[in-house]
Formats: sequence, structure tokens, C-alpha cells
Amino acid sequence: MSKNKRLAIWLPVIIAASISLGIFIGNHYYTIGQGKRHKYSSGNKINAVLDIIDEQYVDTVNMGQLVEGAIPKIFSELDPHSVYIPAEDAAMVNEDLEGSFSGIGVSFNMQTDTIMIISVIPGGPSEKAGLLPFDRIITINDSIFSGNKTSQAKIMKTLRGAKNSTVKLGVKRGNSPELIYFDVTRGDVPVKSVDVAYEVHKGVGYIKVSKFGRTTYNEFITAIAKLKEAGCTSFIVDLRGNTGGYMDAAINMLNEFLPEGRLIVYTEGKSFPRSDVYANGTGTCKDNPIVVLTDEISASASEIFSGAIQDNDRGLIIGRRTYGKGLVQTQIALTDGSALRLTIARYYTPSGRCIQKNYEMGKTDDYDQDIYNRYIHGEFDSADSIKMNDKLKYQTVKGRTVYGGGGIMPDIFIPRDTSGITSYYSNIINSGVLYLYALEYSDRNHKKLASFKTWQDMYKYLQHQPLLTDFTNFAATKGIKKRPTLINISGKLIENQLQAYIVRNFFDDEGFYPIFYNDDVTLKRAIEILKEGKSVPTAEKTSNNGELQSQANATRGYGLAKERIFENYII
Repeated sequence: MSKNKRLAIWLPVIIAASISLGIFIGNHYYTIGQGKRHKYSSGNKINAVLDIIDEQYVDTVNMGQLVEGAIPKIFSELDPHSVYIPAEDAAMVNEDLEGSFSGIGVSFNMQTDTIMIISVIPGGPSEKAGLLPFDRIITINDSIFSGNKTSQAKIMKTLRGAKNSTVKLGVKRGNSPELIYFDVTRGDVPVKSVDVAYEVHKGVGYIKVSKFGRTTYNEFITAIAKLKEAGCTSFIVDLRGNTGGYMDAAINMLNEFLPEGRLIVYTEGKSFPRSDVYANGTGTCKDNPIVVLTDEISASASEIFSGAIQDNDRGLIIGRRTYGKGLVQTQIALTDGSALRLTIARYYTPSGRCIQKNYEMGKTDDYDQDIYNRYIHGEFDSADSIKMNDKLKYQTVKGRTVYGGGGIMPDIFIPRDTSGITSYYSNIINSGVLYLYALEYSDRNHKKLASFKTWQDMYKYLQHQPLLTDFTNFAATKGIKKRPTLINISGKLIENQLQAYIVRNFFDDEGFYPIFYNDDVTLKRAIEILKEGKSVPTAEKTSNNGELQSQANATRGYGLAKERIFENYII
């Protein structure tokens, strides 16, 4: 018999035997696995899958890394506000709302890849060690942090640390070629959430609240007391850009303005029965007129505050429609230091509306795109572009119609102020050149500017300096070509912001906001409302078309609001 014929006869037998052997071996290991099924009797399929991989997978797997990679994927299938916080990020995520952190006690920003100290917190670790404003940090613990484009996140993570730990800083001061070395013992550094409080007009107090943190309520009532002592009898609470925080902080602030028995907010979820919160009547501002400013970034606790004021007809909301976050999260700490921030309920304003905007489970990218879509559709420029859901109508205490399902619509709509915004202005803002110039100017003229005792005196001085000409020359060296016609249109706006940032480098937010918001349209309208005694809504519904709608016809299309503020970083 030929070799090929023998192969033809035996080949099917060999294949069948191989398949049988494979099935036998597979069944053998399957039987072993089946013998361990009692381990998975809890019904926790995820644990079961992980255990099987750990015990039976062909190669050794780092189970810790596998779990860390799997948890975010699980959370990505939930609502957009439920998140997993890894252990290495948990501390920094929490610090922003906790009212303090452990660090060296300075605010800083980057000047051509070098850490420049803008201000030193009075009584903080750096002041005690001898650091000064406009010192440049070159080395940290003998490692170079200058000229290598180190990220701000890495700088903050390096300079913050355990309380009473020490960090060695190599600092360049003035024109001295030699570094000065400081050993700074880290300590508690306060985190402000009430940025500023001042009398914006005779008898009118302005309070800017940037977030709702652990210390916000105490900061707020301190600000109220300060303004009342100065003679203020009515208040503007600015929540623009405030993305929220702790619900309790917003509730306590609202309690200052609402009479006893008024509903502030209620929450309800699958595992959490309805819980109502009422004003207890102990507030100090129950009879003081109030106006609240909002925009498209105002979210969560900001919407609880503005929704309660609106639904109780306690004051007017002025500005633009808020973000639309009506979900309540709780943070659950895990044993390894990580945490789950899990949505457990929805909150409802006193009229019964949930202002959470629509979302689909697991489609976070689409959800995040909503703000951009609102801009593209013209919502920031015209109230007519905003379509409220007629099926979600609710009534305020006085019977005014308000809407659920997508943020708090203001009682008086103010379109974004685009006067002075040109492509040249957008370029200098987007590139950061305007802020960089303010830093360099402050550094170059430090001796003169530091001699002013008040921000008002410095402001008067700067108004007579050729800042615009000097700045446009500086911007040209950074690749932004001079455009005389556009500079003429944007000139006043550019000068105003340069003055504000330069003043802030010496007088912090106390000097910054009065200058930066000097021509703010929304703030001016709020002042007019309070001066005219019209802050209490009438029974008739205020027009949502906005009283300053004509301003939407100004220059538009650059997508950059004048409210954008460059921040210094605190470490």
C-alpha cells in the first residue's frame, strides 16, 4: 500500500483522536472548575469571573491592575456623574471642597516654564520660611522643575504633601544669579470658596461664591456680616461658573434668606425615600432683597440655591440657563483609599421640578457635548433659542410658570456680552499671552507696584500707563500679529483685563473682581433691579425673552465669553 493511501486512511482517525483528547482534557479542567463552583454561590458574577481568571488563566495576571481597569468601565455605563476615584487621586479630588489641604501656602503660575510665586498666604508655611511674591522656584528637593515644561498637576502633587513634612526649595530671587534654599514645613492651607464680598453700589453687597465646600457657609455668613456692617441692605449672590459641591452648604445659605416653613429642596431615590428640607426661620437675611446671577456652568448646588429662590418667589434669577444637574451623589470610601462617587437620588426644587437634563446611560461624551451644542444653537445669545418642555411646567408660590428637565431658566435672560470680542482678542486669550504679559509686567515693575497701599491707588496709576501699546508689542513677539482695526475694537476690554490681572498679583481677588466686572452687563442689571426695588417677583411670569435681548446683536461667533478668568494655583 502506498504511503499516500495509508495517510488517507489514518488521517481521519488521527484527527478524531486529537479532537477526543482535546475534549477530554477540556472536560477534565472544566470538571475541576465545576468542583469549585461553591466559591461563587453568592451570585456575584464579577467576583466569579475575576476568581476564574486568577485561578485558571494561562498566564499570571496582575489582578489589582485588572480590577483598577475594570471599575471605571463599569461606572462608564452608569449616569455621567457617577465616577470611580483611584486612591492616588482621592486626596486631591477632595481637597478642593474640604476647606483646606496640606501644602506650602503660596499661589503660583507658570512664567516661561518656571514656577513663579504670585502671592504668599499670610501666616502660612512659606511666609514663615521667608519666601516672597515673585520668587521663582527652580528646584524641588534638588530636582530641577524649571525649563522642562512640567505640568501644573505634577507641581501641585509634588509641593502638596503630608502635614509637618518638609520640602526643600531652590529659589531665584530678583536678578541674583545664585539660588536661595528654603526648607518649608508643610501645613494647613485654607481653600476659599467665597472669592470676594464688597459693596458694589451704595447699599448693595456683592458676594462671589465659586463652589460649595465644607467652609462655604461660614465664609458666606462672615461676608454677609461684613457687608451689613458697611451699610448693605440688599445682596447679589454670584453663582456664575460655580459647578456645585456640598448640598448642605447651599441649604444653609438658603436658610439665611427664607422664612420659616418654606421648602428648600427635597431628594428621592430608589433606596432613599423622599426627604424634605425646610427653612427653620433663624436666617439673618429673611427681609433683605436678593438677586442671584447664573450662567451655563452653574450646576448642582448652584441650581439648588437658585431654584429655591425662584420657586419661593424670594428673589430674581438673572443671567443664562444653568447647567442642568439634578442628581445627588454620595462618596463611599473603599479600604485602599479609593472611593466611589455614586448617584443615589435626584433632588427636586420646591415646586417639584427635577432640573436634570436628559442623558443616556453610558453615553458620557454625548452628555458632555451638550454645553457646546447649546452654544452652537445660539442659546447664549438669544432666549428664543431655548426650547423648554411644555410637559414639565410647574408653579412657583405666586403661580409663576417655571420648567423642569434642563436647568434653571433665569427670570431675566442676559445674553453673553460680546462687545469688544474680536478674533484678535480671542487669540490673545486662547494663547494665554494676555495673562503672561500681566505676570511679566508685574515682575518687571514690582518695586513701583508694591509701593501702593490700596488696589484703588494702583488702578488709578495703571489707567495712565501705555499698557495697550506695550502689550500689543509684547504679543507680536509671541507670534500674534498686530491688527490695528481689531485692536481698536477690543482695546478697552484688553486694557481692563490687563489692569485687573496686574492688580490681582498684588491685592488678590479683593482688587481683581471690582475691576474685572467693572463693565459687566449682568451685574449692572442686577444693581438696577435692586435700586428700583424690583427684586421680588410679581404674580405675572417674567418674560424669558430677556430685557437686554438687543445686546445679542453685538459681535458674535468667537465662542469666548468675557467672563473667562485665568486662575492662579494654590499649593
